[in-house]
Amino acid sequence: MSRNGRVLVAMSGGIDSTISALMLHNQGYEVVGITMKTWDYATSGSTGKETGCCNLDSFNDARQAAVDHGFPHYVLDIREEFGDHVITNFVEEYMAGRTPNPCVLCNTHIKWSALLKRADALDCEFIATGHYVKVREENERYVLSRAKDLTKDQSYVLWGLDQDCLSRSIYPLGGYLKTEVRQIALDMGYEELSKKAESYEICFVPDNNYRGFLKRNDPTLETAVAGGDFVLANGEKVGEHAGYPFYTIGQRKGLGIALGKPMFVTKIIPETNTVVLGEADELKQSKMLVGGLNMIKYDGIKDGTEAITKIRYKDAGSQSTLHTKEDKVEVTFDHSVNSIAPGQSAVFYEGEDVLGGGIIQLGYD
Repeated sequence: MSRNGRVLVAMSGGIDSTISALMLHNQGYEVVGITMKTWDYATSGSTGKETGCCNLDSFNDARQAAVDHGFPHYVLDIREEFGDHVITNFVEEYMAGRTPNPCVLCNTHIKWSALLKRADALDCEFIATGHYVKVREENERYVLSRAKDLTKDQSYVLWGLDQDCLSRSIYPLGGYLKTEVRQIALDMGYEELSKKAESYEICFVPDNNYRGFLKRNDPTLETAVAGGDFVLANGEKVGEHAGYPFYTIGQRKGLGIALGKPMFVTKIIPETNTVVLGEADELKQSKMLVGGLNMIKYDGIKDGTEAITKIRYKDAGSQSTLHTKEDKVEVTFDHSVNSIAPGQSAVFYEGEDVLGGGIIQLGYD
């Protein structure tokens, strides 16, 4: 009988999830490892090197760590569910002129759901992952907050987790720096693991070329959307583009057009296959509308709440005021921010704690 309970640990084969499992094992939890197969590398059509999770080497690394420490390990095939939901949404969002964040969708609707379902089947009280975040119970709610290592903090991509998920989740690395985790791996005798490179690309786009993925997913797409207009804010046509799904708000490189000064994508209009270009200051906006909300620290947002709002993963966050608009939130920034991209996540912070988040609907002044 374990001292602390039975926990199902998601193990990708990387350093963070492996060390999380071993730390919990050493703390007296009864650990069960599970590796989720979300996609087939061969089906991606990429010619790049297979990296990240979901490849055979990663599966073997996760299984070997479990064998070394005497706890069971399983592989869970969720390719069909992942493809139907995450990849379909990814394509649909770009076709709608938005910029999706598939990792948020996957965490919220696929991986944690699959973990909880399998945890119940295996009589596991808890689930755990190698994400750099913290969770605590406060005022009868489970609060998600930033990790000690702010350079690795992943609270932005977990804003969609509900209270049931958070109440059963353990994040062993929330109080550690990445350098400390690498040293722990070395101290445990996993020298190769301690030096293992990290993967930052979208798992089903291993070459980090989402445009190529869209073309491979639908071979007719490139022809169907080719020849649209590049225009300025006043409507003046300044060139032709390769198709609106292949551009994102704030993009500067790869436009294939020279206008004598740096130009950026400021707006995408899928109905007319139009991409609007502008100078850097035209990317600045002071307001945005956010929908699809999930609240974490409190069960709702009071009108006029002040918060730090992040509009992308690497964003430091900006001071803002939140105004309730029925089932949405209008965010007013103290100072205009750059490149508000519909489809991306907006996450609201109160100090180190996540108030909640949602999906950006549109940005405006």
